[in-house]
Amino acid sequence: MLFKVTYQENNLVIPTRESTDSLFMEAENEVEARKILENNTPYNIEFIQPIEGKHLEYEQKSPDFHITEFSQ
Repeated sequence: MLFKVTYQENNLVIPTRESTDSLFMEAENEVEARKILENNTPYNIEFIQPIEGKHLEYEQKSPDFHITEFSQ
């Protein structure tokens, strides 16, 4: 399943909309996605959202769309 993750790179700073980034990743479920992120990044995870259908089609139109891969 594909997930869109919104996060801040620095977890010591108060989150603001202007400092929020996003990435796309594959995982079996949201719990596995969170574990992968916790083991491979220092990010402050804001939201993990499954994407499919029209939402996925919309995101894929962006030139910045790419799936981030992490070692497990």
